[in-house]
Amino acid sequence: MYNPTVARLTYRALLGRRRAAILFVLPALLIVISVAVRSFSGADDQVTADLLGSFALATMVPLIGVIAGTGAIGPEIDDGSIVYLLAKPVKRSTIIFTKLIVAIAVTMAFSAIPTLIAGFILNGNGQQIAIAYTVAALVASIAYAAVFLLLGTVTRHAVVFGLVYALVWESLFGNLVPGARTLSVQQWSLALAQKIGENGVISSDVGLPLAVVLLVGVTVAATWYAGQKLRTLKLAGEE
Repeated sequence: MYNPTVARLTYRALLGRRRAAILFVLPALLIVISVAVRSFSGADDQVTADLLGSFALATMVPLIGVIAGTGAIGPEIDDGSIVYLLAKPVKRSTIIFTKLIVAIAVTMAFSAIPTLIAGFILNGNGQQIAIAYTVAALVASIAYAAVFLLLGTVTRHAVVFGLVYALVWESLFGNLVPGARTLSVQQWSLALAQKIGENGVISSDVGLPLAVVLLVGVTVAATWYAGQKLRTLKLAGEE
């Protein structure tokens, strides 16, 4: 199910000079803001939770997921170079699974690690806040990578739709509209953070059992459907 050659090509595409520069911007900004907040306000548990929740989990993680998930396959489909990969004796489900693993790894590296560092800068992991949000970022990375990889497979406008989801649904409606929170990857991952954090400093509108079911269900369904869509791509001469 995992092909090292496909993985290497995907890593190379995602971590090219231009895309890597974009991936570094948000984590660097989070660290800079964390240092500034700690310098001005000291170690404050609620401030730490608010910053990691509103910036790291609600904004940084989904945006990095958009870049990694759509970038893992979207550009190859757009420019037609995917046909060279599909012509190789590699199962299309293997291609999707391998690209998903790469997208997850990149999303985790550029979101969970900075979240952990920022949490320790802000309050030294008081109330287990840094660990809680890091775990939330890790599990959210898996779901986001799967969803945005699917978008990259089904539409040429994957980045646009991904940004709309990340910025409008997750960051806006997910925080303001109670009903929308139930269908938010952010809230599902917050359920895990709430379990880890102490003294109720982190809260989620979704219960932990339901959150786990939804995270697993969305990831599996998105990956399966992406594989199905890739199978429908026809190469010249396949008719």
